[in-house]
Amino acid sequence: MRLTRAHVDLDLAPGARVALPEAAAAHLLRVLRLREGDACVLFNGDGHDYDARLVAAGKRGGEAEILARRAVDNESPLCIVLLQGIARGEKMDWILQKATELGVAAVAPVHSERSEVKLDGARADKRLAHWNSVVVAACEQSGRARLPAVAAPRPLHEAAAAPPGGGGLRLLLDPGAERTLATLEAPQDGRLVLAVGPEGGWSPRDRQTLAACGFEGIRLGPRVLRTETAGLAAIAALQAHFGDLV
Repeated sequence: MRLTRAHVDLDLAPGARVALPEAAAAHLLRVLRLREGDACVLFNGDGHDYDARLVAAGKRGGEAEILARRAVDNESPLCIVLLQGIARGEKMDWILQKATELGVAAVAPVHSERSEVKLDGARADKRLAHWNSVVVAACEQSGRARLPAVAAPRPLHEAAAAPPGGGGLRLLLDPGAERTLATLEAPQDGRLVLAVGPEGGWSPRDRQTLAACGFEGIRLGPRVLRTETAGLAAIAALQAHFGDLV
């Protein structure tokens, strides 16, 4: 059964009555076709779901009454930060959507030497807003009540030196690496940064940059995977070994 959930960037509390923001109103009223009196679930990223009831529904928007608050406990014990070489268009959307469903804590998009997509200024701001909307939709669908943070695009050397969340085990996906995921030990603090290259892969200089920042090469298997496959396969495997799929 599809969850009737919508994200709202509002303070929520039982007993409150809130005007639905445009995106939430569109999702609930026009896409799901809910009407006045129908039940729904709202969340704002604080780790709770808020049971609600629509008290107004019209062409210009809607209002909901918050009935109850429920803690949502479905976050992974493994805090994975995905340091992702920016991929083109729908590939990047796919990576963000599926990484969110798989439980990543944050995503750091990076410009690398072989990146085919260059973002700066207003274009970068617009793309970041779009990426955040992809993450929100993935949380709505998957039942997550905390939003993975999506950082603004940065050069690789900056993101590698100071990834979101700071420390933890730092891994670089490299099909030529000697170590495999099966040889890893669980990170003691549960924190892990996973670096995945863009369509053209990491250049030798990129690898040097990552190695200088403490990233260790790791391979998934004998085949070379596309960027939209490699990171997601690694995240799923890491969750199976150390995270919420154990």
